[in-house]
Amino acid sequence: MEQQQETADLPGDSPTLIDVEQAEAAIVEHYPRLVRLAYLVLPPGMGRTRRVLAAHGLAQRALPRGRANGAGAGPQTGVRPQTGVRPQTGADGRGGAEAAPGLPGLPGQRGAEGAADDAGYAFVRLRVLRGALRAARRRRLPLGPALPRVWGLRLSPSPGGSDELALDKALSQLSGPGRAAYALRGLERLGDREAREVLKAAGVADARGALAEADSVEDPAGSRDGTLLESPEFDPCALQARPTDLLRRRQHARAALAAAAALVVCGTLLGLPGEGWGPSGAAAPPYARNPSSERALDPAELTRAAPGAWRTATRADFSTWPARGDRTGDTPLLRRALAVWARPGRSVRVSATPGTQSGPPSGPPQLLYAGEVDQVAVVLLYDGLRVVRYAEAGDGDGGAVALDFARADAADAASSTGLVVTRADGNVRYLAAPWVRHPSVRDLVRPGEAARPLRLTADGVTDPVRAGGADLVGGAGRAPECESWTALRLGSRLVTDLGEIVPARLTYGAPGGRGGGPRDVAGAPARAAWAHTACRLPLLHSRGVRAVNAWRFAAQRLPEGGGSAEWVCTRAETWRGAGGRVLAQFQPPTTDPAAPAAVVANAGDSPACGPREPRVLAGALWKSRAGRWYLLAAGSGQVTSVAARGDVRGTAAGRMLTLPAREGDQARLSGRLAGGGRVTALR
Repeated sequence: MEQQQETADLPGDSPTLIDVEQAEAAIVEHYPRLVRLAYLVLPPGMGRTRRVLAAHGLAQRALPRGRANGAGAGPQTGVRPQTGVRPQTGADGRGGAEAAPGLPGLPGQRGAEGAADDAGYAFVRLRVLRGALRAARRRRLPLGPALPRVWGLRLSPSPGGSDELALDKALSQLSGPGRAAYALRGLERLGDREAREVLKAAGVADARGALAEADSVEDPAGSRDGTLLESPEFDPCALQARPTDLLRRRQHARAALAAAAALVVCGTLLGLPGEGWGPSGAAAPPYARNPSSERALDPAELTRAAPGAWRTATRADFSTWPARGDRTGDTPLLRRALAVWARPGRSVRVSATPGTQSGPPSGPPQLLYAGEVDQVAVVLLYDGLRVVRYAEAGDGDGGAVALDFARADAADAASSTGLVVTRADGNVRYLAAPWVRHPSVRDLVRPGEAARPLRLTADGVTDPVRAGGADLVGGAGRAPECESWTALRLGSRLVTDLGEIVPARLTYGAPGGRGGGPRDVAGAPARAAWAHTACRLPLLHSRGVRAVNAWRFAAQRLPEGGGSAEWVCTRAETWRGAGGRVLAQFQPPTTDPAAPAAVVANAGDSPACGPREPRVLAGALWKSRAGRWYLLAAGSGQVTSVAARGDVRGTAAGRMLTLPAREGDQARLSGRLAGGGRVTALR
């Protein structure tokens, strides 16, 4: 009978044969833990869906190819079991055990007979770790056509709480070896010596440096067992599934059918000699000639608004912006930008806000800006539905190229006051709308400080502005300290950078109220509310947010003379209409005007706090100075009574509720409305 065997350079003293069947058994038995280990070490910047699939691919490809040797024939190859191998795991890949006497690092309940099995786990774990570290070094995944592949779905682990987010942010700052060292100690329960041996076997040149880097991560305060690595936030086997862009998939399917038909009919013509159109460079090679497409990508056909069109237009939006910049006449630059937009090559970094199509323009787009800023050539184009930003380093000689898409349909004067031109070292330069004359910068976290004037160039480009939240600091073991959050005042509008080309507008006020709905942030109450809310804006980063509104919907007297607390609802509206997010925040009395409010509810795709449902109900547990716990609830003005069910039960007339409670109690809150309807608490 033939067996397949594999070798590996593992630390230890007792050689043990590892065959393919042992490796397969180790992978099947400990698959959740292997995938979790790969997920933690892979580069965070690759995106959660690709990271999940890559982790599964690395775990599945840990099965060696091996060699077939006759029993007892030829040299026997083998591996030696590691000291400090992972603790005994259950079916879910968790749990721990002590080592058996006389057999270092092997689970006590398995004894000597389990030595080969544990060596098999150590072997496949090392293969997974090597693959993840290789991907972290290359910043790309050499997965090729290997499974798994998922079409039409975005997969991501279940979102965790603030502690998990803090730990994920801290791990994203580490190098690949640093994340591996942290995972080996926190997930695999290895000591420093064992972890150092595993890292060296995985090809890490500076294992001690990786352990020192892992030491810089502090465990979040909410971690009772010292680590959150086993939480659902880092579990690629417990996933949430969401569809990809359905309209875009349908368009791609139709385009694929049309392309296939064109290739069948015109395949012979493509081989004929003749001149292609458009330069190559960063653009992918063209496949077929289309007169309409060629016209849309001809720099001479670009539309340009008259310099004073915004003064007489019935609607001031991006379509009234004149073409500005010192390279609006640079035909080669404009040609490269249009060619890359139509068919970006593999070397181009392409990004698009959620719900934004990234296909070529249907007709000649409008030129908004073409110029050189911070040694980067930038072109801003607008096709009526999208703003496209093309950026290249160098003189078009094959340097780094980026192409960014942002949705901008139905833009008006309030949402077309500026565009991001460049981002560098935490600073942002904006292109202001032509009607903006005296922009200024305001720190939302310091409501008492006056706005600082901001200089504009003759082309409408601002001086560098510190990006919102660029000074947000904090480690994995403590809440981030929000030292500042920069907002830009363009005309009467206050906007901030949330990672998009189009900055998000900030407003204040009750939706659908007597005052006509949200207004621009002006006045002490509005600035005070945003001072407590600004540091929650990272929750809305890169979501295609068009506007964010905050409003104080209730003020509640706290028991035991605790003062008055405020309840604030923050709602983010997106350009695509759906996918917005609602945050309910509780702000106890404080002397610090910049103290971040506590987020007690975080809901997605909820109409609460918006023009469709201008009402809200929220609750929270609060601890008095005497150490007693209370369930607090508050509703907006439409709520006439509030009821609690669950661990805490009670009702109260009016829109406020205060009930004695215990730490950790859970309650379901509901309220009655003045018109007879009901409202449930935001979760």
